[in-house]
Parts: sequence; structure tokens; C-alpha cells
Amino acid sequence: MKEKIQIFLILAMVVAGIRLGIIFYERHDDSILQATKQQAHALNPDYYVTPKKLYPYDLKSAKRLTRQPVWVKVGYAYSYYAYDAATHRVNFSHDVGKLSPIQKLEIKDVVTGVSAKDPGERQIVAVFDQDGKSYATPIGSEKNGDYRFYSDDMLFIEDPHQLYKHWPADVWQAIDQHQVKPGMNELQADFAIGIGLLETGGDSTDRTLDYPNGGKPLSISYHEGRAVEIRPGAAS
Repeated sequence: MKEKIQIFLILAMVVAGIRLGIIFYERHDDSILQATKQQAHALNPDYYVTPKKLYPYDLKSAKRLTRQPVWVKVGYAYSYYAYDAATHRVNFSHDVGKLSPIQKLEIKDVVTGVSAKDPGERQIVAVFDQDGKSYATPIGSEKNGDYRFYSDDMLFIEDPHQLYKHWPADVWQAIDQHQVKPGMNELQADFAIGIGLLETGGDSTDRTLDYPNGGKPLSISYHEGRAVEIRPGAAS
């Protein structure tokens, strides 16, 4: 009986050892899979793009925007206004429209103007031509000698087609046509139709964003960062 008990205990220990080995192997295999996914995520070339910035600090330094073309980073977010080049006045009474996603602008000048809504603060505006007319879009403000600029968050000073040249040609074609196609990632969709608003209930794997899209709303569902369903959105 004593020998049988010893044999049983030895067999139980062997079985337990095998089971423990299987558990460690599965966990190790899972950790390798997770590490591989994280590595693939970390190697996304989009994360290594670092657009140049001008860091303007006064009116003179902001005029460097006139030295090269610029491209709008966030579409349908920034208003532009009629500008009278003869009087150097901006008509802030109402906007003409919103700057489009990745819209290319040739800044002619950077000047200041006063809005009736806040006469104590001067608006710093970038002047550009479009369809034979002059317009101005605010890029910062000045009050009592204190300058605040948001042009670096608003404009690329390098061609985004070159910054993201690793994107396929068909993706850039869709972006330039302000379209989103299945398989595009969220940044590419932002470039095409502007920023989207995240719906509640989503997570990092599956999420849905609602895009105002300049008055043509779209709702796009993503799985692991790629568009899988594109449908008309609800009108606001």
C-alpha cells in the first residue's frame, strides 16, 4: 500500500509538472504574440512623422509663413473672412466659409485686425487669395504686447504628400478628393474630411466616429484602426 501511494504521488507530481509547463508555454506564447503586436504598432511609420514648426512669437516672425506654401491640418475647423487689400481691413462681421482639409494656401501677408466682438484684442490674420479674391484667416492674437499663436497647430509648412509619402497613391487620391474608403486609418480620414467625434461605447479596437464633413456628415466605424464601414451620418 505504501508503495502504491508513493507511485500515485509521483505520477501526480509528473502530471502537475506537465500541466505547469503547458501553462508557462501558453503564457510565454501569448506574451510573444502581444509583444509582436505592440512592435508592429510601434513601427507604424505615421508615428515617426515630425512636421516642422515655425514657433512665431511676434508679427515679424509670423510673416515667415509667406516664404512657402502651407496646408491646412484640420479641415472645416477654421473660418476665413473677406479682406480688403486696399484698406487692409478684415470683415469680421461674418465668415465666408471654413478652410478645407489639406487645403493649400499661399500666404501673401500676415497683418492685424480688430474684431467688433473683442475690440481690446487684435486678431493676427494670414492673408491669402482664392478665386481671384483676398481673404484672411486668424492665426493668433495680440493684447497688450502679449502674442498668442496657434498657426503651428493649424498649418503644415511642408507638403503633407511628402511628409506621408509612405501612404499608397490610391489613399492620397481619395484624400485629395475628400473621400474615405475602407482600409484607411483615422489620420487619413481626418486628412480627407476633417476631424471626427468619437461615439460613446467604443474602445481602441472597435470604435465609431461621426464626421461633420463640412455639412455632409459621415459615420465611420473602425476595427483595429482601419475603416470597415462608412455610411451617411445624422444631420446636425
